[in-house]
Amino acid sequence: MNEHFHNPEPLSADNAALVLVDHQVGLMTGVRDYSIAELKHNVVALARAARALDLPIVTTTTSADTLWGPAFPELQEALPGHSFIDRTTVNAWDDPRVEAAIRATGRRKLVFAGVSLEVCAAFPAMRAAREGFEAYVAVDASGTFNATKRETGILRLVQSGVVAADTSSLIVEILGDNASPKAQEVYTALGMDWATLVGQVRVSAAA
Repeated sequence: MNEHFHNPEPLSADNAALVLVDHQVGLMTGVRDYSIAELKHNVVALARAARALDLPIVTTTTSADTLWGPAFPELQEALPGHSFIDRTTVNAWDDPRVEAAIRATGRRKLVFAGVSLEVCAAFPAMRAAREGFEAYVAVDASGTFNATKRETGILRLVQSGVVAADTSSLIVEILGDNASPKAQEVYTALGMDWATLVGQVRVSAAA
């Protein structure tokens, strides 16, 4: 009976990478399932926490110069000096440069987020699963345009063997230990109120 359940080994800072797809100014304006401010907060939190954990990060845009504009400024600020791969393919994985960048991370567990859950995040995540990777989607860092798209997008992910989860759960799993020197920076990046308490945990653990 357990053959129908997907329960992979835990994420860690040594086995995970982050892929952010098309969080662009022109596409963000169409999001309806989250407020733009909330979605931006979640995406930036995911990016900053991933940086704090030293995860490899791959980022993409679609037709930035001709259609949808650049990645939104707050995300660019969270990833200073980071290069966004601009492409035309609907599925980010179908661009050879994106696929090569993902494979070059050397990681087998891939956390995806995209401006549209059911396309930008789902398509490359499903392709990753077909290619033998373990794929996850941070659903709260992936907006979409109506409730139907969100519901069917999550269903399709689950049917395809992709793990659907939220940003903080994925990041805390990767962190692994609240006594880690990175813990306070991670919780601060996530905007969690107990970041200061985590610092106290680290001090007490070292005593």
